[in-house]
Amino acid sequence: MPSPSRRTVLATGSALGGALVTGGLPAQATATDGATAPSGRGSTAPGTPADPWRTVLDDADLVWQRMPTTWYEGPFLGNGFLGSGIYAEPGAQPDSFPAVRFNVQHSEVQDHRPEFGSLFGLARLPIGHFTLEPVGRITSLDWRLVLHDAELTGTVTTDQGTLALRALVHTDRSVLAVEVTPSEGERGFRWVFHPADAISPRAAFKPLPDGYRGNPPAEVADHDGVTAAVQPLLAGGQHVTAWRERSSSRTRTLYVHVAHSYPQTTALDRALKTVRTAARLPYEALAVTHRAWWHAYYRKSFLSLPDARLQRFYWIQLYKAASAARRDAPVMATSGPWLEPTPWPNTWWNLNAQLEYWLIHGSNHLELDAITRALSEFRDNLAKEVAPQYRADSLGIPRTTDPHLVNGAAGTLTGYGVGIPGQDPPTPEVGNLTWALHNVWLSYRHTMDESILRDVLFPLLRKAVSYYLHFLEPGPDGKLHLPATFSPEYGGNSRDCNYDLMLLTWGCRTLLESAELLGIDDEPAPRWREVLARRAPYPTDENGFMIGADIPFAKSHRHYSHLLAIYPLYELTGRTPEERALIEKSLAHWVGFEGALQGYTFTGAASMSALLGKGEDALKYLGELMARFIQPNTMYKESGPVIETPLSAAQSLHDMVCQSWGGIVRVFPALPAAWADLTVHGFRTQGAFLLSAVRQGGRTRWVRLVSEAGAPCVVRHGIAGPVDVRDGRGRPLRYADAGDGTVQVALKEGESVLITAKGDRPDLTVAPVRPNGEAPRWGLPLT
Repeated sequence: MPSPSRRTVLATGSALGGALVTGGLPAQATATDGATAPSGRGSTAPGTPADPWRTVLDDADLVWQRMPTTWYEGPFLGNGFLGSGIYAEPGAQPDSFPAVRFNVQHSEVQDHRPEFGSLFGLARLPIGHFTLEPVGRITSLDWRLVLHDAELTGTVTTDQGTLALRALVHTDRSVLAVEVTPSEGERGFRWVFHPADAISPRAAFKPLPDGYRGNPPAEVADHDGVTAAVQPLLAGGQHVTAWRERSSSRTRTLYVHVAHSYPQTTALDRALKTVRTAARLPYEALAVTHRAWWHAYYRKSFLSLPDARLQRFYWIQLYKAASAARRDAPVMATSGPWLEPTPWPNTWWNLNAQLEYWLIHGSNHLELDAITRALSEFRDNLAKEVAPQYRADSLGIPRTTDPHLVNGAAGTLTGYGVGIPGQDPPTPEVGNLTWALHNVWLSYRHTMDESILRDVLFPLLRKAVSYYLHFLEPGPDGKLHLPATFSPEYGGNSRDCNYDLMLLTWGCRTLLESAELLGIDDEPAPRWREVLARRAPYPTDENGFMIGADIPFAKSHRHYSHLLAIYPLYELTGRTPEERALIEKSLAHWVGFEGALQGYTFTGAASMSALLGKGEDALKYLGELMARFIQPNTMYKESGPVIETPLSAAQSLHDMVCQSWGGIVRVFPALPAAWADLTVHGFRTQGAFLLSAVRQGGRTRWVRLVSEAGAPCVVRHGIAGPVDVRDGRGRPLRYADAGDGTVQVALKEGESVLITAKGDRPDLTVAPVRPNGEAPRWGLPLT
């Protein structure tokens, strides 16, 4: 037996340690896959058990042995607020790189002129970038983005010497710190800051609204040893970039902070204070608390699969998510805290925001849930986004908003307001808030935190559904019908639009279930029941689901707005042969049109295939995504950078590994044959369970669930034949066999269940699985 210090205590919300105690049988979390940590970074002596998290994370590090030339190729650092993308400063000649660019952007920095709409007047504003300018000509580089520590390390080599560097964006302090150790010939290198024009990035793509102009230039000045670029805003307020270098006999360290204030001009004082405080610490001292946060972050869950490229991709997405999101940070804009040239410089609510945050639930990272926090905090602004005559009982969210959920100009300049069903302009895109509240519902279901249900989901969903109820009308068929609304991105408005009918159905069902759980006898409840009983059926034709009653699905379309009842709402799951055939036909018809398909088309198709148990199809769609769309650093682009697609691919992997809709935890529901071995640990499911399970040689060896809330525990374990069901001390547990490899167990809060084949006592080690073959690293390696 191991000593108590080697055991993991799975307390509610706690990080998971490197040992697992299951059913009274200890299992050391060892890594025996032969992976070798990079030299000097966590390598272990032969025969010494390695930490499984460190093993998979070291294996997933991105490397650069060629110079990245764009944001889509280079390293990226962030903490949900401050973001930095690193790549070459363009030179006058092709393949000439005079300097290395460190972009400096911030998710709170925006304009404040609502009269020009969310994409101009409230747009995120570019801040600027630093250039690391060596003495000599850059000839080569060797960089590594160390995921475990969330640091960039490596060397830039020039014809005059070398520059060894380490860089991070501190998780708490929002400081970019870059330590450079130059060789003798490079001691004269310099840092230069280049303020950006404070104008909406959309200006490079679309005509300026009448009367709109950029903000005045930034003013750069020294403030007792700290330099600051103060950017005044025409609307009032400012954002400030402050920096200082700290020098020692061997190193020079740059400290950078960005602050924003509106309408006050207090950002300068905050920025100066933050930089002065940070610069008192050498880089290594600053890194200690930063690394500690990241190490604890990763240990909240674990996933290892035999596809080396996909496993690395998955862990990079977990790094990316925490670099781009925090609960108290703005809801991710289309490119996260980073900002590059884009026609979409704000938060997008008709798919992007929802997909950005799906992975936080299974990976056990609710500390990143900005959507629940923002919808609650800024709910008063949601009333202002519907027409005045509906504000007493209705809420809505437009296609685009700023971090405070404001669209500006009521959508008149962008055409992206909530709109009124049956009218146009503005385009009546009505369902976005209800879809966003599905994310809130997922946070509730994965934590069973009643305060989320009572204080956020129920009151907001009640008013989102109320907006629909103003427009539902009975037709000659006796059914309730919606006037024409817009299905995101397809083009044209349709009566009984599936996007809205599907969301309205989910909303009414969820309100009724929530009212029962909360003990609320709500006045509108009979109306919600009537909607479920009498609403028009979802429009379909010989090809499956239509856009709406007036518009068939007849052209290539990247968005699955007409299929939400399948995924992610799980209102239709293939319960009957007819329903399954409808799902299969609709999915095939949707992806069968080439031309407008984009990356998230394939993540959606992968998750729908996983719902049907088609692991091979799910893997095929993810393969298409990787081959056609994912960039060298795992970022993604369309007309500009958009972050949701790679993050949603991580959720597609989750859907292949575990699904927990409908009150049943399904373990390994859609694995391809090539994934004969797989390990998952600390995976959060609906009902607030933490799942650990191991698959070896094509069969599930053991499944463990820890209950955090005492919710009903029904698990489809996938273990063939009779099973043993034991508690946390190895004692037999009474259970109900529901058939189809499903058992129901009564667990109280804090209790656990272990399921194995009858008589089997498998090794309960949580460890990485062996890869099926070699795969190139992400980044820009030489090979």
